[in-house]
Amino acid sequence: MRAKERLVAVARCQLAGLLAVAGSAVGSLVVLALLLLPVGVGFWLLVPGATTLRSLSDRSRERATRWTGTRITPPEPYAGDHSWSRRRRAGAILAAEGFWRDLAWAWLEPWVGGFLVGVPLGFLWYGGFGALVQPFVWPLLGPDNWYAFVPVEDTPTMLAALVLGVAFMAAGLLLAPPILRLHGRWTRRLLSVPRRTEMVRRIAHLTDTRAEVLDVQAAELRRIERDLHDGAQARLVSLGLTLDSATRLLDSDPAAARKLLLEVAETSARALEDLRNLVHGIHPPVLADRGLGDAVRSLALDSFLDVGVDVRLSGRLPSPVESAAYFAVGELLANAAKHAAAREVAIVLDHDGGRLRVTVTDDGRGGADPAKGTGLRGLRRRLESFDGVLTLHSPPGGPTTATLEIPCALSSPKTSSC
Repeated sequence: MRAKERLVAVARCQLAGLLAVAGSAVGSLVVLALLLLPVGVGFWLLVPGATTLRSLSDRSRERATRWTGTRITPPEPYAGDHSWSRRRRAGAILAAEGFWRDLAWAWLEPWVGGFLVGVPLGFLWYGGFGALVQPFVWPLLGPDNWYAFVPVEDTPTMLAALVLGVAFMAAGLLLAPPILRLHGRWTRRLLSVPRRTEMVRRIAHLTDTRAEVLDVQAAELRRIERDLHDGAQARLVSLGLTLDSATRLLDSDPAAARKLLLEVAETSARALEDLRNLVHGIHPPVLADRGLGDAVRSLALDSFLDVGVDVRLSGRLPSPVESAAYFAVGELLANAAKHAAAREVAIVLDHDGGRLRVTVTDDGRGGADPAKGTGLRGLRRRLESFDGVLTLHSPPGGPTTATLEIPCALSSPKTSSC
């Protein structure tokens, strides 16, 4: 791991420690509000205190996921709205399981989580004192000056303290990444909803997505039927009528029959082209033959944008997953060209052992919102049928980064499983 990544992990440990202190302070305010409920003052303190506590716990969940990849399922938001009285909103907060989980986190995080992230910070700061401060101040500290287990009394012991300080700093840098991952698992244990709740949500999500998948499939069948009716089917009907006319003219007017037969050849070629385009829209041949990486490269070559593709896949994916990812990338490229006025797009295909991750970044004007565009909403629904997610970061002015994640196993080029 590079030194820069270790320094980033140290900075994140520092931020996690500060968040623990803030959570403890807000947790103390919430406990005070709970104690003052019998006299009525607590109702004025509980609602803003609990709301702030939820904001801090949500930030801790988001950072744990972003920093360490630890997925934490958040509890449901507190019930109620601003039209309710304070007493009624306080009752809804007290009835929420997530409130008590957040409160437990606020009280335990400074002791356990704060201790965890404090270990690499302690090594780093104490090592910095021994390596950067001790060599300059040791003559002023008197005969009882010790650094760790080294009595700093002369130049050789000062140099020994300096070396020990450098070793402590190196230990802090080495420990920061694994400690941060351990802190993420601790955060998940405190702030993630129980497995039973996750299963209930999962069942509800599958019920909703199944209905959406059926709607998408019905719409796709209607599109295929319409394309066949308006394209290849119409041409084939015209081809049959032309052949019938040519047959009648074959003996009486061979020249006219020949002309009609040439039209038949042209019509059959157009019908074949329509069928090829239709098949390409259902499942592109390059996707079936060459896999997702080469299929995305073909999309990049067809686009008038400057598209760079980085493929980090060592095998094939399930065919439905490849198809969903392929059309998702196509939709994002179209959006970048049509709506974002982008010039360059970077596509990265990766697999972390459990899920396919596709990242599409463009240098357009940004401001994309899935709630306002039917294309992005449809893309999100397509991914949800595979239990996938679409994460969009598109600040005004750009750049826009869309990250698609689909749970799936990577396997050999011939076989794959999901």
